[in-house]
Amino acid sequence: MLSAAHDILRKQESGNATLSTSATLAVDVQGRNGSNSSRYDCNPVSTAAVLLADILPTLIIKLLAPFVIHKLPYGVRVLFCAIMAAMSFLLVSFSSAVWMSILGVIFASISSGLGELSFLSLTVFFSRDVLGGWGSGTGGAGVGGALLYSGLTQVGLSPKITLLIMLVIPFAMLISYFFLLVPPPSLPQWKSKETEYAAAGSEERRRLMDGSEEEEREKSTPAEIRTAGPLSFTEKLHVIKGLLRFVFPLGLVYFAEYFINQGLMELLFFPNFFLSHAEQYRWYQTLYQVGVLVSRSSLCCVKIRRVWALSLLQVVNAVLLLFAVQYQFLPSAWLVFAIVLYEGLLGGAAYVNTFYFISEESADRQREFAMAAASVGDSLGIALAGLTAFPIHRYFCSL
Repeated sequence: MLSAAHDILRKQESGNATLSTSATLAVDVQGRNGSNSSRYDCNPVSTAAVLLADILPTLIIKLLAPFVIHKLPYGVRVLFCAIMAAMSFLLVSFSSAVWMSILGVIFASISSGLGELSFLSLTVFFSRDVLGGWGSGTGGAGVGGALLYSGLTQVGLSPKITLLIMLVIPFAMLISYFFLLVPPPSLPQWKSKETEYAAAGSEERRRLMDGSEEEEREKSTPAEIRTAGPLSFTEKLHVIKGLLRFVFPLGLVYFAEYFINQGLMELLFFPNFFLSHAEQYRWYQTLYQVGVLVSRSSLCCVKIRRVWALSLLQVVNAVLLLFAVQYQFLPSAWLVFAIVLYEGLLGGAAYVNTFYFISEESADRQREFAMAAASVGDSLGIALAGLTAFPIHRYFCSL
């Protein structure tokens, strides 16, 4: 959806809901380039509009869901995520107005936000090695989405056909989760956590009545956690306080990189390059995702505890490209390609190392909630980046 942001906001032929090979995802009645007098090739609306539609529902979910999500079984969550993802592709594909496309992006955001929160919580039921797989998988998803969209539209498919092809992804999600994944017995697949706690508590009382205290003492820690009951609201607030040292650096990294991606990338246009403006924007997004994939897959080789250092380097990137937009001193898009690749490396490393050390340093009983709650950091940074990008875009396009 973010790779398609530039296309979503471009002009579609008036009254024609059928998208041609060179057409766009949605109508923009204000014109293709908006401010023709501007020295920048600007959309009338910043691509930050798509970013906000993509991140605000996710942010709301991540802020509220950790306190109540234990009432919803994991199987129901995954099924809902797949439905929302499929609806998002269908809405954007057949949209005849910008608001329909934005609604489709919102559906994608709901699927993404609930999915990330749920799957991060699921990692506590498996070996901690799965965090490396999660990092590689999410990095690969970014590359897959950006590369497929850029590649298929580059070879001549319309954005509409490209997004309809993507409908295979929600079905693959359902197949991989319900048929390929081997869940541990402790995973509450179709029962809420509260139901499981009650059942485990009844079993514990039965054993005590049978005089099997010795057997109970021999049980492993995970079983003790299952009978301990959910965290209280006060306990959750205490966990959140301890997470702030992880959440703030992660949020700053994502603020800087999405300020670049949705606030500056569209303005980094080189008219004499062999790629068009829309193509340059798509490949910026794709190379960024390649960097994310590489660094999110690096957990097995290197672990970085000082995430704040990655935050500072990302801020330097954002300042550099902000001045590059203002003074236009970068000689070629090739240099921007290298910078956004490096940007992706920093962002991916910050993400995967943050959740690795949260998993390592959280108590067993708190880990599931901590993994879900900390995921708000990147979404908060992205939302603030989208809000900041609006006035910046307006300023440059008015020059």
